[in-house]
Amino acid sequence: MQFERLSNLDKKWQVSRRGFMLGATATAAAAVTGCSRVAAQASDIQLTAKAGRARLLSDSTVSTAVFGYGGQVPGRELRLRQGDRLRVSVKNELQEETTVHWHGIRLPNAMDGVPHLTQKPIKPGETFLYDFVAPDAGTYWYHPHHNSSQQVGRGLYGPLIVEEAEPIKVDRDITWLLGDWRLHEDGQISDDFGNMHDSMHAGRVGTTITINGLAPQPLAVRTGERVRLRLINVANARIFGLKFAGHSPKIIALDGQPVTPHEPSGAVLVGPAMRVDLIIDMVGDPSSNFTVEDTFYKGLEYALTTLEYGGTPLRQALLPTPVALPPNRIAEPHLRAATRHEITFSGGMGGGMGMMGGGMGMMGGMSWAINGVSPTSHTHEPMLTFARGKTVVLNLNNDTAWWHPIHLHGHSFRVISRNGKPTAHREWQDTVLMPPRETAEIAFVADNPGDWMFHCHVLEHQAAGMMANLRVA
Repeated sequence: MQFERLSNLDKKWQVSRRGFMLGATATAAAAVTGCSRVAAQASDIQLTAKAGRARLLSDSTVSTAVFGYGGQVPGRELRLRQGDRLRVSVKNELQEETTVHWHGIRLPNAMDGVPHLTQKPIKPGETFLYDFVAPDAGTYWYHPHHNSSQQVGRGLYGPLIVEEAEPIKVDRDITWLLGDWRLHEDGQISDDFGNMHDSMHAGRVGTTITINGLAPQPLAVRTGERVRLRLINVANARIFGLKFAGHSPKIIALDGQPVTPHEPSGAVLVGPAMRVDLIIDMVGDPSSNFTVEDTFYKGLEYALTTLEYGGTPLRQALLPTPVALPPNRIAEPHLRAATRHEITFSGGMGGGMGMMGGGMGMMGGMSWAINGVSPTSHTHEPMLTFARGKTVVLNLNNDTAWWHPIHLHGHSFRVISRNGKPTAHREWQDTVLMPPRETAEIAFVADNPGDWMFHCHVLEHQAAGMMANLRVA
């Protein structure tokens, strides 16, 4: 069984119950009132990467040593309007180098936060200014790209919300950062980062789940209420598959980009680094309760949280207003004129890489490859070079026994087919979740110049060789 070794950890899951309602309410209030919104051309926002402590468990006597922006998990929510300029001064108070990557934002290459590729790492005691305009509305997040498996795994991340010029009508706008932690029985983070088992299998799947850095608590809702729920998977490797009992959530955006509103065919899948925006109309009866269950790992299903209805309805009928989001201005790929490339992901336990795949393989500490190559750092010759402004189609082939969320920096792409069949919604994404032994075809206009990372966002897979650079020149 794929998760046999991890099942013993999962049996000890502490899907604990402290403080989530308060965290969700605070996040929602900030979202609705705009109190954390960063104004255009504002003075620098300062984020400080530093060690801190967080109460991740329901046991209020236990605090966990973490990394965090401001020493807290998650870092503060940055919220601005589409087209606003964001200036963030990042100070490093860790005992190691770091950077910040603004995941999903189509920004200038120099602001992308990849160590040695787009910037020098921020050394301890130093500060770096990130300065860019957010071109697309949507749900994004920020995290380090230096030693990311460990720094993200210790809690260094935060949400970045870019509001539409005219947001759709909802009663609450709530952000959930879905976190995953590998903790010892004393509540402290396990130091077994980068071990060979994680690297060759599913990655660092943890023992404890949090929402917004807190043990999940029931979410208080009211009959007739409409909620926009922004899901952000900040876990190193865990995939979430959420089912909302008694409700029919509609997906309205993927990875920040609008999609035709539709109900998922099964669970709402959120791979590492991915974002899903949902509209949920609260149709339950007053004083009723409904479970939100994570069903992705078969045999390891668990109740993540519950929707708890108050006794007084908000309204008698559902809001009649539309939920479709306005599209962002992204250049449409011209498929007939596209250059096409084959990309094969290989390696891992049960994969096709072998002991010496890509010249490195397990003998060199690398267990994954893209087109047979396993880079050992962020800086290496680009795998492919694209002429600026040209349409590119990448045919992705997952020749492994494992799931991979494949992320492209600096661009969004259309997912145009899976296993040779056209996708129903031709969704824009920046991270495509690929099941074992499956293919996906993605298309984009290479209109953002620079060298851009292209990698698996299971962070242990990236560190063990599943990464490449693509050049737009």
